Amino acid sequence: MLASLPRPPSDSSRYGTFPQKPDLPAAPGALVEDGEQQAAAATAKRSAPMPNYPSAPRRSGFVPGEPSLPPSRGSLTAQYPRGRPSWCPPAAPQEAGARLYPLHALSVANIPNSSRGKTSARSSTVHTPEGLQSRRCKLLEEDSPTVQAGKRQRQRYVTKVGKCQVNLGNIQDKKRFLSDIFTTIVDLKYRWFLFVFMMCYIITWVVFGFIYFFDAWVRGDVGHQGDPEWRACIENVDGFVSALLLSVESQRTIGYGTRMVTANCAEGVILLMAQSIVGSMIDAMMVGCMFVKISRPKKRAQTLIFSKNCVISRRDEKLCLMFRVGDLRESHMVDAKIRAKLIKSRQTAEGEFIPLEQSELNLGYDTGEDRLFLVEPQIICHVINRHSPFWDMSAESLRREQFEIIIILEGIVEATGNHCLVAGMTCQARTSYTEDEILWGYRFEPCMSLEKGAFQVDYSRFEMTFEVQTPAASAKELHELKELEQQEHSTLSLYWDHLLQPCALPGP
Repeated sequence: MLASLPRPPSDSSRYGTFPQKPDLPAAPGALVEDGEQQAAAATAKRSAPMPNYPSAPRRSGFVPGEPSLPPSRGSLTAQYPRGRPSWCPPAAPQEAGARLYPLHALSVANIPNSSRGKTSARSSTVHTPEGLQSRRCKLLEEDSPTVQAGKRQRQRYVTKVGKCQVNLGNIQDKKRFLSDIFTTIVDLKYRWFLFVFMMCYIITWVVFGFIYFFDAWVRGDVGHQGDPEWRACIENVDGFVSALLLSVESQRTIGYGTRMVTANCAEGVILLMAQSIVGSMIDAMMVGCMFVKISRPKKRAQTLIFSKNCVISRRDEKLCLMFRVGDLRESHMVDAKIRAKLIKSRQTAEGEFIPLEQSELNLGYDTGEDRLFLVEPQIICHVINRHSPFWDMSAESLRREQFEIIIILEGIVEATGNHCLVAGMTCQARTSYTEDEILWGYRFEPCMSLEKGAFQVDYSRFEMTFEVQTPAASAKELHELKELEQQEHSTLSLYWDHLLQPCALPGP
């Protein structure tokens, strides 16, 4: 009965879309002819259209009762050295029964990268058995973590410090920025902001100084300086410099008493009133922009730190993706919330290519675990279930994917002391993780201890991880395996219950 139960297929050849490499013959002449024939066949197959079947997850050798350890950082370094791998001898031919999948062949459609063309061009021409052997060794070396880490240096969507690497260009309707002039001025860099700040005052001083000088020149006040019989409109203005000083003294309410506007002309009074109103408006706007720019909680995000790497391990018998977040200040964040976005390009069934598609990662929104009381460093957990985009991703397929996880932490800056004006301002800290920064089979080391009646946080252990026993299979495969074990267990229970059922005795 156990033999008739369904079992996972052991043959994984049906998943691949690339032909197996045939065994190399023993004769040297046959090796040369076989190499030329394979090169011609590969050229013909490349020219023929090949269907793009979706790649299935690689079946690992996970057996119930025998948990498998993932390749750790130390073991990977020992197993995949920087030079030629240990299974690639320099000249002796080997039997090549394994499939050769290029690094980019099983990944989803993504933004074009120049490194892919270089890789395909480098391994396109093969003429001799030595060339076949070197090609196989190069492909095997490409799977090593050191070469893979060097190849996958690409443009990030969000940097580790939280800066978005997106430049906006070809904006036609730029008058929208002038309609929101306050935000436009605040968003300027400090050198341009100080330039605008100074020019607002200097331009108004010069403009009103020129108007004062023009009025005094038209009325004849400039030519009747020192005449006691002359009723001047603007006294003691004999040139443009003295008119400029009158403009500065009037707008900044200095009032030295030597230059002034008299009641002998109405236009002088109206001009003084207009300059006072314009000066008050400039003071309100520029001082407000300066205060908002200085007190912005953008710098507060620099004291919110994230772990350098993500880890994947089991927690409560579930495969979880975890990272750590901490706050370096003693003034804590109020109503802190955290969320995560997965940035990944994909191609739809209709052939549409969607670059940088955003999908949500559940960090406990339905249970309230995404709301943090960020007093000590906390480990944020994403459970990999059937609703997670990592549901069918194993440790091997993770190395072939290309994606980016954006972490966003938001909270209100806590008011301390007399800084009540800062209260209510929302602070946002961001970081990102690529597939090369995810460690499979690791956990974070604890960084808290109880010392002298208080909890002590050691931030020197914030980034430290340690290896744990974690299966290399995907969460979907583990779930299917668990269901199969439960089905076998229920079948055996029914079988033994049937065998141990007492026989009914015949009646008298």
